[in-house]
This record gives sequence, structure tokens and C-alpha cells, in this order.
Amino acid sequence: MAPKKFLIYKADGRRVQFNENKILSTCIRAGASKKTAKRILKKVKSKIYRNTTSYDVYKKVLNVISQEKDLKALHQRYQLKNAIMRMGPAGFAFENYVASLLEYYDFQATGIRSKIKGKCATHEIDIIGMKGDSKFLIECKYHSKHGVYTGLKESLYTHARFLDMQPRFSGEIIFCNTKVSNHAKKYAKCTRQQIFSWRYPAKNSLEKIIEKYNLYPITILNLSQNELRIFSESNMMIAKDLLRYDDTKIARMTGISKKRIKNMQRLVEQIFYSK
Repeated sequence: MAPKKFLIYKADGRRVQFNENKILSTCIRAGASKKTAKRILKKVKSKIYRNTTSYDVYKKVLNVISQEKDLKALHQRYQLKNAIMRMGPAGFAFENYVASLLEYYDFQATGIRSKIKGKCATHEIDIIGMKGDSKFLIECKYHSKHGVYTGLKESLYTHARFLDMQPRFSGEIIFCNTKVSNHAKKYAKCTRQQIFSWRYPAKNSLEKIIEKYNLYPITILNLSQNELRIFSESNMMIAKDLLRYDDTKIARMTGISKKRIKNMQRLVEQIFYSK
């Protein structure tokens, strides 16, 4: 077992000090009691050795949770970041997912992958969002690998497109499933560009909105790529959407077997109603 203070490797190659509070806070946000979170942490720490990777720590947490009684829902919720990354390899599913999230940011999606002619070029806009009478250009930056930041380049690119299409849009927004670089944050503040990403902004970040309103993506159910494609095409990207209809109707809508749909619905009920 590693000493109380030790370093681990992040996905981007950096060595950082192991932070046990991250495991505690993530478990609690995912629905665990403080007592359960502390018990999980204690077991995980007994299995960790110095110079391990953050991903190995993550897998050990999941392994410990899976061995605990009646924590199936916690096991699924703890996988939120990876569930979003399973939307790849292309970003279309993530765009559809963000369109479903927008109402919880007080926006309404009025167009997905729309072509808009600017002053100098024609642009395909990921999402057009409305907030009151204001229209927003919304770009979705999706990454399927850990350790990748959304950076200054993406922020510059989005702002250039926004300027080319003036005065069509009142503002510009970037949604991304990874952390955003400090350079991108600084540039966004300077240009009044909004960014919603993993861990940023602090009170309204992507994962906090998801956890607050139970907007877990359908990929938290460990779908096959074909099932993901079907649900994405059916605009059912939020797991709790499966509870809107009975299993017979969803099976008819998607072509997925009624038995498989029923099993998914049971898991969704566990995820949302066992906190």
C-alpha cells in the first residue's frame, strides 16, 4: 500500500499528489452517504500503490463499489465521465445530448447541424440555441480520450465563426466533455464567450447540471455502438427518457428487443430512485 501522501500519473502524463477528497466527493455526488463514501475510500486506499495512474485508481473504485451490497446504482452513476466519452468516436451523439441538456441551462435548441452563410464562408453550426429573444451559436467539442483539454484553438475557432456570422447571433457558447485550458478560459472571458465544460464554471459545470437534474446520458447503461446510434437517431440521449414510454412502445420505436428495453428501464429506475 502506498504512504498517506504519494504521487499518481494523470492521463496527460503529469504526476500529481493523490487526492482522496476527489473519491469522497465524487461518490457523494453520485449518491453515496458520507459513511459509505469513507468506507469505499478506505478499501480503495488499501489497494493503491505509489506511481499508479489515475485511471487505475478509477477502476479500483469501481471494483470496490461493485463488491458492496446494493450499490448498483452508485456503480453506474460513478461512471458519468466515461459514459459521456462512450458517445464517440464521432461527436454527433454528444451534440444530440447537449441539445437535450439545453433547457436546464435556460436555452432551447432550435436547430442541430444547421448550415448558415456568413460574410466570408458557409458554416455548419452544431446547435442554434434560443434564450428569450436572443439567438446563440453553440459549438460542441467532444473528446473520446482522457487527458485531452479543450484549448485556445477551439475558443479562437468558435469566436471567428461567430464574428463571420454577425449580426445573426447574440452570443457564442462552447460545450465540451473535458476540462478547458486556462488560456481558453482567459480568451473566453475577454470575448464574452461562454464555456460549459467538465469542472467549469464551478457552479454550473457540465457534470453538476447532469447530477443535479438526473440528466445522465443513455450511455451510462453500457450500450453497444448500434444501440447508441439507434437512440441518438431517436433523440433519446438522456437515460430517464426511457421511462417516458412503456417497453413495448420503445421497442417498436427503436427495433431493440422488448426484453432488452425492460432491463434498461429497470437499471434506470435503480439509478434515479435509489439515492
